[in-house]
Amino acid sequence: MQKDSVSPKEFTVTAVGLGIIIGIIMTAANVYLGLYAGMTVSASIPAAVIAMGVFKGILRRDSVHESNIVQTMASAGESLAAGIIFTLPALVIVGAWTDFEFWPTTLIAISGGLLGIVFMIPLRKALIEDEKELIYPEGVACAAVIQSASDSSEDSIEKSREGFITILKGLFFGGAFKFISGGLGLFKGSVEAAKVVAGKTWFFGLDISPALLSVGYIIKLEVASLVFIGGLIGFNISIPLLGVPVGMEDMSALDLAWTLWSTKVRYLGVGAMITGGVWSIFSVRSGIAAGLGGLKSAYKNKDQKQDRTQTDMSLWGMGFILILCFAIMLGLYNSMISNLGISIFTTLLMIVCSFLFVAVSSYIVGLVGSSNNPVSGMTISALLVSAALFLALGFQGESAILCTLGVAAVVCCAACTAGDCSQDLKTGSLIGATPKYQQYAQIIGVVIPAFVIAPVLALLHNAYTIGEGLKAPQATLFASITKALFGNGELPVNMVIYGAIFGVVVILIDSLFLKGKKFRLHLMPLAVGIYLPVTLAVPIFIGGLIRFFVDRKRSVKDESRDKGVLLSSGFIAGEAMMGVVVAIFLYLGVNLKINGMSPLVLEMLSLFAFFAIASYLFKIAKKK
Repeated sequence: MQKDSVSPKEFTVTAVGLGIIIGIIMTAANVYLGLYAGMTVSASIPAAVIAMGVFKGILRRDSVHESNIVQTMASAGESLAAGIIFTLPALVIVGAWTDFEFWPTTLIAISGGLLGIVFMIPLRKALIEDEKELIYPEGVACAAVIQSASDSSEDSIEKSREGFITILKGLFFGGAFKFISGGLGLFKGSVEAAKVVAGKTWFFGLDISPALLSVGYIIKLEVASLVFIGGLIGFNISIPLLGVPVGMEDMSALDLAWTLWSTKVRYLGVGAMITGGVWSIFSVRSGIAAGLGGLKSAYKNKDQKQDRTQTDMSLWGMGFILILCFAIMLGLYNSMISNLGISIFTTLLMIVCSFLFVAVSSYIVGLVGSSNNPVSGMTISALLVSAALFLALGFQGESAILCTLGVAAVVCCAACTAGDCSQDLKTGSLIGATPKYQQYAQIIGVVIPAFVIAPVLALLHNAYTIGEGLKAPQATLFASITKALFGNGELPVNMVIYGAIFGVVVILIDSLFLKGKKFRLHLMPLAVGIYLPVTLAVPIFIGGLIRFFVDRKRSVKDESRDKGVLLSSGFIAGEAMMGVVVAIFLYLGVNLKINGMSPLVLEMLSLFAFFAIASYLFKIAKKK
């Protein structure tokens, strides 16, 4: 642990440049992954390993603090992508936008990301330094990875190179798999089957995706199994219970299963998410108070000289960014609805909700990790609060949809960025980094990648159609809610209520019977599992099983030495980036498809390829 007052090489041109490059790549990759899978994964560990490979393997120098800056920047852009793709595609799905408008998308991303950073700063000492209950698991893991860079032995340098090469292998195989599947069409995107037996619809299916397999490996079996259980509740319990509704008798079993899920069952997950969001706010009320206390303390101590490892960005800098974000969003909202009074109200509402959910997000990720961060539930809560206020003001139509989703988008970006930045600041705290330099890195890591999000979204939408080819689960949900509240859409309120009750039951079971146990019944992964197609949950679960069996055979506390994590990171980035490349071919009208194979042969080939890549992951992961 390096906590001294001597300033190490930290915020250097090399570190910032490398962080920008990796951040842009990870941002584009997570835009694709989030639209496809409804989930994103942290870029911290792969970014840290790549940085170590460059600094130690190529430049031959100690890289602890510079690697920390690189991973901080990379993860900031990745979390920003999650905030945008969960919300803004809803504007295209409801028809408020015909395509992704560059400046509104970019400005919302920048404002939301900056608010997440600025509102996190006064929370840093209270939550990350003083609150011993909060462990910030991903931040601790990343610190272990980065601290391994302090070993300058030849063996350590060789291991850094080896880790870097493992990620490159994953990039190659993940990209090749996606090109064969999405480009050449020799693998199917999913294998599905359904049958109606005794008036009940039974469904089985899985997506053929190394990225989803890798998500399961990275988040481990506990979270992967909760997502899978949620999928089983949705597809293998709820759909059979609904039977065959009147008017659907002539549909094929497969169409019937998907129709029941999309129009009814997924809203059980919505209700559970709402419960999760409300419970999160209540359960972290002390964290919100700590944030206010932290702001007061920062003001009191603004003139005192502090140790390097306790120095945050100045209050003047924070105030400037806050005013800048307020001005940007006020101008943007006013350009959308041409009503200054409503625009001021909307901007103030956005600022208040952002601070509230930044505090919630920062506290939750410290307690249970980023994989269990209830961002979807918090965003739904912000959306419903905004919608209720706009309805009370008599605000209707497309303008109301624009404002409601505009508030939700900024809040979602702020919550995602704050959760990820909290993990990064925990990493910095453990290795003796300078907080203000990490905060500067986070700002750059938000602003520059924000400019690539709109073009990537537009490209993917034109190639795959967001909401159809790329399902964009959360954005589709937000679109259906706003259409029901302000337009002519319908919301199955009874299913939402049942889901909310289910959420209460899960919280009670977890709180009364599982507190302190190794396995916890976290609500949000369950709710996400119900809301997402079970075809996504199956490969995620298989990835979690691979991690479980690998961990039983060997113990690797340092995730930079876990080749499975590194290979999985490469799989995810490779598949996602090739998805963007294939989208370019589709956009240009270049058809790469190879036709002529029967559907059965395609399905068999696809399953063989999937289990071959799963076997390869297991084989590599067993090696230290």
